[in-house]
Amino acid sequence: MPKANTEIRAMLKEKQIPVYAVAAVMGVHENTVFRRLRFELPDDEKATFRRIINELASQAK
Repeated sequence: MPKANTEIRAMLKEKQIPVYAVAAVMGVHENTVFRRLRFELPDDEKATFRRIINELASQAK
């Protein structure tokens, strides 16, 4: 069974953003983020993840 949300997972890995950092911005626990990534997200939620990941990556520079 292929993993869902492969592009979000790839962005996290490529930009070296830990899941706990995304969770902190979203105001949820790290496990909640992992649970959300288990199943394919709607496009609006994917956009939210992309925005957060890009913001965190730009802050890390």
